[in-house]
Amino acid sequence: MSCRRPFIKFVIRALACILLLSPLGAQWTPEEMMKVKSVGSVQASPDGKRLVFTVTEPVLTEDKSEFLTQVWMAKADGSEVYPFTFGDKSSTNPLWSPDGRRIAFTSSRSGKNNLWLIRADGGEAERLTDVKSGVDGFAWSPDGRQIAFTMSDPPSEQEEKDQKARNDAWVVGENPKMSHLWVVPVEKDAEGKREARRLTKAGFSVADWDWSPDGKTIIFSHVPSPLADDWTRADLSTVDLASAEIKVFASTKAAEASPRYSPSGQWVAYSASDSPPTWGFAAWIHIAPAAGGPPTRLAATFDEQPEIVGWSADGKRVYFTETRGTATSMAALPVDGGAAEILNQGENAVFDINLNPTRTAFGLSLQSWNRPAEAFVTSAERWSPVQVSQINADSPQHPLGKTEVIRWKAPDGMEIEGLLTYPPGYEKGRRCPLLLIIHGGPTGVFVQSYIANRSQYPIAAFSVQGWAVLRCNIRGSSGYGRKFRYANYKDWGGMDYQDLMAGVDQVIRLGIADPERLGVMGWSYGGYMTSWVITQTKRFKAASIGAPVTNLMSFTGTTDIPGFIPDYLGAEFWNNLQAYVKHSAMFNVKGATTPALIQQGEQDVRVPIGQGYELYNALKRQGTMVKMVVYPRQPHGLREPRLVLDAGRRNIEWFKQNLSEHK
Repeated sequence: MSCRRPFIKFVIRALACILLLSPLGAQWTPEEMMKVKSVGSVQASPDGKRLVFTVTEPVLTEDKSEFLTQVWMAKADGSEVYPFTFGDKSSTNPLWSPDGRRIAFTSSRSGKNNLWLIRADGGEAERLTDVKSGVDGFAWSPDGRQIAFTMSDPPSEQEEKDQKARNDAWVVGENPKMSHLWVVPVEKDAEGKREARRLTKAGFSVADWDWSPDGKTIIFSHVPSPLADDWTRADLSTVDLASAEIKVFASTKAAEASPRYSPSGQWVAYSASDSPPTWGFAAWIHIAPAAGGPPTRLAATFDEQPEIVGWSADGKRVYFTETRGTATSMAALPVDGGAAEILNQGENAVFDINLNPTRTAFGLSLQSWNRPAEAFVTSAERWSPVQVSQINADSPQHPLGKTEVIRWKAPDGMEIEGLLTYPPGYEKGRRCPLLLIIHGGPTGVFVQSYIANRSQYPIAAFSVQGWAVLRCNIRGSSGYGRKFRYANYKDWGGMDYQDLMAGVDQVIRLGIADPERLGVMGWSYGGYMTSWVITQTKRFKAASIGAPVTNLMSFTGTTDIPGFIPDYLGAEFWNNLQAYVKHSAMFNVKGATTPALIQQGEQDVRVPIGQGYELYNALKRQGTMVKMVVYPRQPHGLREPRLVLDAGRRNIEWFKQNLSEHK
């Protein structure tokens, strides 16, 4: 018996590996990952006894490739969970009325995205608005009698005529379609109508806002235009509901945003950026008297990028979220100036956290690297999330590769952190191919979200190929403090590149990565870094380059954020051309030989597609193996499920082709 046991263990282990890696066995693929549902917009009812939330999944038929979102309802104890809206059009952004009897949501089921109203105990939904351009955000008035919403200015009658006549030339920078505040009554008037009333008419675009507790005033942030580059010029103003009179509340060289009234209505909390604002972005929460007066800056937060969630019920704290390393931190700032109090602990990734109307409960979507997103609820008094939904219980449950945080030192001594995912069933000492994934931003950050979430970089599907995956939070990332986030200023492709190479070397030193079978990929800034990597080293056997910034000068002249690179490099290109040349892959591309797959959306205005074509043609003309895939209709990120699948499949095949042991 003692002689047979080792042999039996060997056979069992071998069979497990065969079942795991065989095409016939159950394993993660881009198709299987597409079955994982997204859970968001979790909202607790005023009494905290029920939740509404959204569930998003793909619709793939012969003539459809789209994501469909519907609203679900649940009891807070998880005893009843059921779909609340139906149909072939999405329903999104559910919000409870202050009395908890009704729910408002947005849907394009009537054509344009409109506001709809439905009883909380079910029934037929009723349309509240009939707009030409589509409702964006909305919020109930405190008494539940009105709903404020924003929508972009629709085309004028003359513009519509000109479009039909093909007489629709337009001038860059002129006549942008501003977003304005409107208000609509919940109940019909004597004539059976609900007339929406426009509140703001000035030459600005409204971003976000909040009702005063007495329902007489709305405070809102606004920018000079809806252009993405204008966020740096955000200010705060108030509008009186009765007269529509607008008053300036905060207007400084900083960018002010996210205003929130205190429960008493005597104070307003808001975030204010550094002055002048920079794209690395640092901000602090301020409070100011609602009646006017100088603001008070509260204590600095860990990452100096707090996102305000709301006030505590007693008005003594302001809740906020912030990334801290590879996790989301939920915290509160005392208004007396004390240090932030961390409410949650652990390594879960928290998304879509919302405070209910009575400020007694949070609804949130929670996930971790090995658990898909679900809806949770927790008391605002004591952080203790309770899982309410089981939306992903019927999602694929294939084995996942272990994911853990690793750390290493960059050449200059700075500590860098990353997430390392092993192949399922990995045995210590076995070397395997390593894929390096670089995030966008550059202020993005890799957190411990579910590794089988759908993506053009399907981590779970990569790992079942026997590949390890390293995601690095290099300098410039959020989640590690202001100094770390600004450490890549005037140094794109410098020490951030060294951070990446040191991370790869660390995984090799650990005996995990095969140094002869390395792959690299990234999207946006990650695409910038990947294109940069292949001009600096020949260590990688293959690269996948998504929506890459390859030429900092031509990018600045064509993107919708022309102030972005000048801020990071400290100069316009006409004042310091050498900086743009030094840090651009296109001016360092000579001799690049790494096989490259380029993927980009045809309608990308953030990183225009010409950036991809520049790299493609440069590599092709040098005889380097290169393929460029263009995704029709897609903006900066891929939004159609079939195209997400296509990108994921192509990436797997590209790396299989180029990381083979016999290559």
